[in-house]
Amino acid sequence: MPDTAAIILQARMGSRRLPGKVLADLAGRSVLGHCIWRLHASGIPVIVATTTRNEDDAVVRETEAYGAFSFRGAVDDVLGRYVAAADAFQVTEVIRATADNPAVDIDAPARVLAQLRRTGVDHIIECGLPYGAAVEGVTAEALVRAAAETEDPFDREHVTPFVRRAAGFTMLSAMVPGHLRQPELRLTIDTAEDLRRMRVLLAPYRQAAAPPPLAEIMAKAAGVHQSEPAAKGRERAHAR
Repeated sequence: MPDTAAIILQARMGSRRLPGKVLADLAGRSVLGHCIWRLHASGIPVIVATTTRNEDDAVVRETEAYGAFSFRGAVDDVLGRYVAAADAFQVTEVIRATADNPAVDIDAPARVLAQLRRTGVDHIIECGLPYGAAVEGVTAEALVRAAAETEDPFDREHVTPFVRRAAGFTMLSAMVPGHLRQPELRLTIDTAEDLRRMRVLLAPYRQAAAPPPLAEIMAKAAGVHQSEPAAKGRERAHAR
């Protein structure tokens, strides 16, 4: 892989709240498939970092079906998995993404990578995007340092908290473009209800040749959220 930057997308079958969600059907693709599809559109290589558990053989097969690279590492030490994946592919700049965000902003990886390179900081996050639409940028060097300095299970599981809080690391929070600022909007999949809502939201794109822009999904999501209270009100009226 010639580029020094890559998107490392963490994915596994063993979700605590919704096991197997990464391969759940979502408008004709798996949830993982949507993530890879959208992240590939950024033009930055995608590496799916999964675990060595047998159940994650299916994650590797799905990764390969969508043309992404795969890496297998520690189950609970996700920070260690990122460090090992970056080392295996000789990546120096990591865009971190997670496989529960099938509406991730297509343009976010390139924005974050450009700012990471321009500023020279260790870590960059964007503020203002819908919940589930963002990625974060971090240097591989910072991840290696963090892995050497913390054994806290929370830090190891969530990858970047130590980089964000510990002395000796530099970070930047950047505001996203104005038309994408809607942080109250939820576009992630953590529960069965989230999955149901995202199936409704992405159903119109079942036959799409290219992933839709985030702004278009946001507009549709606003309509879905507005219609749900009315629908529930009708259900309550019929039940009386």
